[in-house]
Amino acid sequence: MFLRTFGGSFLLTAVGLTAAYLYAGPTGLLIAAILGVLEVSLSFDNAVVNATVLKSMNPFWQRLFLTLGILIAVVGMRLAFPLLIVGISAQMSPASAIELAMAKGDPSVEGTYGYLLHEAHPAIAAFGGVFLLSLFCDFVFEEREVTWLSWLERPLARLGKLNQLSVVVALVAVTLAAFKLAPEGKAATVMVSGVLGLVTYVLVKALGDVFEPSGNGELVAKAGKAAFFSFLYLEVLDASFSFDGVVGAFAITSDPIVIAVGLGLIGASFVRSLTVYLVRQKTLDEYVYLEHGAQWAIGALAVLLLCTIGFEVPEVVTGLVGIGFIGVAFLSSVLRNRRSPDQKGESWPSTTPSAPVPSR
Repeated sequence: MFLRTFGGSFLLTAVGLTAAYLYAGPTGLLIAAILGVLEVSLSFDNAVVNATVLKSMNPFWQRLFLTLGILIAVVGMRLAFPLLIVGISAQMSPASAIELAMAKGDPSVEGTYGYLLHEAHPAIAAFGGVFLLSLFCDFVFEEREVTWLSWLERPLARLGKLNQLSVVVALVAVTLAAFKLAPEGKAATVMVSGVLGLVTYVLVKALGDVFEPSGNGELVAKAGKAAFFSFLYLEVLDASFSFDGVVGAFAITSDPIVIAVGLGLIGASFVRSLTVYLVRQKTLDEYVYLEHGAQWAIGALAVLLLCTIGFEVPEVVTGLVGIGFIGVAFLSSVLRNRRSPDQKGESWPSTTPSAPVPSR
């Protein structure tokens, strides 16, 4: 099972490291390896959340997530997207953006590729932060049988009975970010980007819900249009997670090719393989608080992303926060399973009975 799931990632890693060595020598190989390790270590919460969506899809779409999804992650998000952002922000042609990127200028020097991408960071952070915050709010504002931080999750679930509360929270958050954190002259850009992030989340999620298969109470693997929109949702989710990492990678290297190899070909491939592994091993069913921990990590990441609009937040901070939430959630799951191995659908720790999941 392990080799079958991760074999492709090991192969892509070998190809990526070889390509990095041939392209930039030993230094390129080392930097690509470092970026790959960072991407995997900082994206475990991404894999857990991905797994909650992927487990509802049939094997064909799971394989597509590992194949076409890798191509989108490497070529689309880690290579083409930064070029697009720089081209739009600097009002230059795609050819000029590519030429500027390959010049490998110092990101601290005005006019270079890395500098322009850093200048576009407020808009990128607003889009990704609002998208992730909406995802987190939809999770904590919904009543569920299993709760982890019951003292907090239950009151939030009751608040969630207010219609469209997630949208309200997201709009308030981006408004505060735009007018309190945005650099001078960029408040409107941050506001528009945040609203686009919210619209993207609502639209993709709504389209997925429209084509949700009906199984008369039984789990039915998604296929067709339902699986397509879930796949699209996963790609947008991956993009939201990767925004900050792509910009932050320029603190290590200004070479876009090495960044694409390290973050995409190596890092993203392992994150996807880890997602599929969690699904096939039914890890989320065995350790029921992992999803909760990942969602709280996403909530923290969303807040940190919005904070980066006005402040510098080191990558290690976001990584440690995510790992911390997931680690504690995993230990809580282990303790729950040891206390009552046959326990299903009850929260820990909690002194009140679980509320039934409402039909929606």
